[in-house]
Amino acid sequence: MDFWRHIYEHFDPVAFSIGPFHVHWYGIMYVLALVTALVAAKWYVKHDHYPVDEKTLDGYFIYAEIGVILGARLGYILFYDPHTLWYLTHPWEIFNPFHGGTFTGISGMSYHGAVIGFLIATWLFVRRSRTSFWMWMDLVALSVPVGYIFGRIGNFLNQELVGRVTDVPWGIYVNGTLRYPSQLYEAFLEGVLVAVILFLYRKRQRFEGELIALYAILYGMARFVAEFWRQPDIQLGFICCGWVTMGQLLSLLMIIAGIVGYYFLHRRGKKPVVTL
Repeated sequence: MDFWRHIYEHFDPVAFSIGPFHVHWYGIMYVLALVTALVAAKWYVKHDHYPVDEKTLDGYFIYAEIGVILGARLGYILFYDPHTLWYLTHPWEIFNPFHGGTFTGISGMSYHGAVIGFLIATWLFVRRSRTSFWMWMDLVALSVPVGYIFGRIGNFLNQELVGRVTDVPWGIYVNGTLRYPSQLYEAFLEGVLVAVILFLYRKRQRFEGELIALYAILYGMARFVAEFWRQPDIQLGFICCGWVTMGQLLSLLMIIAGIVGYYFLHRRGKKPVVTL
């Protein structure tokens, strides 16, 4: 237990270096998250008989990933970064991986921004491929939580998005302060739990779009709860009532969007295009 508490003192977030380029464990976990999500999507396409061939799925994956990266970075700039105005006047710095002449990579990504970018990319792909938007959304709802597990583990290994101060036995020291390993809480709540619920429920799916609506509700709830263990962003702190964080506010909006979407999609009542 003592080793666990001091794990950051014995762990280097850089996995290896090639000249001036440092490959972080976070980057490796991010790639693993993408690959896992794609593998999960291909499994669901095969076993649940989605009307999608492998070439179309791979093409969609490229669209979606570009949307996620752009949305995540721009979302962080707009929602969380205190230097938003500076970036708006220096847009070339948003994706600049070099600082002070040193390769540092790009830090600062927003999940909620990634969602917006992903939705735009999906809409563009659907227009090009003439496929069903809500079919893709349901497939994503099933596959993304699996990859998300590794994304949160990446946050933990990168020693970022740390937890609040605690005295629980399983807490870890971050710069000399004992904190919750909140990233691992999020990996379980937002990844494992959501993935299992949707995996089990998918056989009861009644209409197109039901799974993505449920995902929005479930993820929003999981993230809202997890934020009670996660340290608020230092540049923002609590933004309302002395306890509400930006993550909770955005998650609440996501829950509302999921509920509204579920209602209208249910009324639309189009049968899912998969056979289980």
